[in-house]
Amino acid sequence: MSAEIIALVVLVLVFLVATIRSINMGALALVAAFVVGTSVFGVEVDDVLGGFPANLFVILVGVTYLFALAKTNGTVDWIVHRAVVAVRGRVALMPWVMFAVCAAITAIGAASPAAVAIVAPVAMGFAARYRIHPVMMGLMVVQGSTGGSFSPIGIFGAITNGVVDQSKLPGNAAVLFGGALGACALISLVGFLSLGGTKLLQRDRQSSKTAVMSLAGGGSGGGSGGDDPVDDALPRLDAQRSLTLIGLVVLAVGALVFDLDIGFLALAVAVVLTLIFPSAARGAVDKISWGTVLLVGGIVTYVALLQDQGTVKWLGDGVAEVGAPLLAALLICLIGAVVSAFASTTGILGALIPLAVPFLQTGQVGAVGMVAALAISSSVVDCSPFSTNGALIVANADVAIRDDVFKRLMTWGMTIVVAAPLLCWLVLIVPGRLS
Repeated sequence: MSAEIIALVVLVLVFLVATIRSINMGALALVAAFVVGTSVFGVEVDDVLGGFPANLFVILVGVTYLFALAKTNGTVDWIVHRAVVAVRGRVALMPWVMFAVCAAITAIGAASPAAVAIVAPVAMGFAARYRIHPVMMGLMVVQGSTGGSFSPIGIFGAITNGVVDQSKLPGNAAVLFGGALGACALISLVGFLSLGGTKLLQRDRQSSKTAVMSLAGGGSGGGSGGDDPVDDALPRLDAQRSLTLIGLVVLAVGALVFDLDIGFLALAVAVVLTLIFPSAARGAVDKISWGTVLLVGGIVTYVALLQDQGTVKWLGDGVAEVGAPLLAALLICLIGAVVSAFASTTGILGALIPLAVPFLQTGQVGAVGMVAALAISSSVVDCSPFSTNGALIVANADVAIRDDVFKRLMTWGMTIVVAAPLLCWLVLIVPGRLS
């Protein structure tokens, strides 16, 4: 049995064992990376550790630390309250607002994880307060950031279009952007409808009727019970919350405008707030999502080992040798989706498209449709809890439901891993082959 097959079998076993037994999958994956790396691939321990996602570690720790402070001192509640007022109490609109905000931010060039890191804590806080399904909210935040990233000046769009140009392949930036944004909007719509969106719409309509009846009867026009957007019990701005808001603005401007590292910047803001208000920071470090950090860090380390040792390239080369062009195209998209669910989408876009160039240059399938299908398949899976964006959603979920959010996001992620390549293949590749 080859080293590549052994490594892939071990990865499957990691998931099976962690599912059957109550053990952190990340811890198991770290042990597997050490054993497989040193005994199967014959690399040094330092080489295995070289795949540990230090940048992701800092992002998760920094962002969850900062927003633990913001939640403790009431700043997040204040932001959520203002958001409800901004949409005039129409709670069902808020997931779509978050989708649009993330798409707009990434469409003008911001990194997808930076947008999610800034928006997710507020979005998840809103979901908790107004009884919106946390997985639906998280899904729409991630898909919005992904769809916007494929604009011609977005990071994913620039990478994909750049690789196409360098490879002298025909490309179409509009097809890529439109296809990606449409796919992300479709996934968001499915998530919205299947995770309680219709109930939110009904609740909003009922609240509107109640308000009209109350006004007709001379009442105050308040909403329905706990969903009333005007709540005098919500925190008002004081010095601590004002400085926290300023810190969040600094975080957003620094990350989105000046391209500063979101993790270190969040840590810096959190440390400054802790120094100024030490009493309010007690217990904030304990609220960092350490379990999520270990989980994601371990899985990503193992997948990075597979990439470094050529296992992904081995798979790609094997697929390219498949005699049936349409089948080969589907398998390449599937590989992109599977690997990207556990690794950097940016890295996958930069690596898999060049690997597919020899196959595309044969002219057996249309290059424009194939590139768009591969790019979309490799990016819409970012809601997986093993990717940076999915991990941020899990880390910002309430502690009491964090395990459930992780499991549900994993189910959604794995479903998209299978469905997205198939649908992209049917819509973008097959018509070009048959025409």
